[in-house]
Amino acid sequence: MKLFLPPSSTRAVGCLTLALVAFCSVTLARDLDQDEALRLRQQGAILPLEQLLKQALDHYPGAKLLEAELEEKHGVYMYEVELLTTDGVVRELDLDAVTGQLLKDKED
Repeated sequence: MKLFLPPSSTRAVGCLTLALVAFCSVTLARDLDQDEALRLRQQGAILPLEQLLKQALDHYPGAKLLEAELEEKHGVYMYEVELLTTDGVVRELDLDAVTGQLLKDKED
C-alpha cells in the first residue's frame, strides 16, 4: 500500500523533522557549573583546567584567554576555550577534558 501525502503535508513533516533535529542537537550539549566541574576533577574524571589552558595557549604563543567552559556533548566532557591571538583573531578550541586531545580548532 502506497501512502500519498500532498506537498503541503510533506513540507510540514520536513519542517517538523528539522525542528526536532535542531532541538535534540541543543539538548545534547550542556555547560557544567563550577561545583560539577570540581566534583569531576576531584574524582579524577577530567584533567585540571590549568593543564589544558597551558596546552591551548601553547598552540598560540602570546594569545590571551577570553573564555573557558566545561561542557558535556554527546557524553564527552570537553573544555571549550576561546583565545585572542596576537594577530587579533579569535580562535575556538575544543579539548577533550579526559585525554587533553585537541578536538577542534577554528576561527570564531
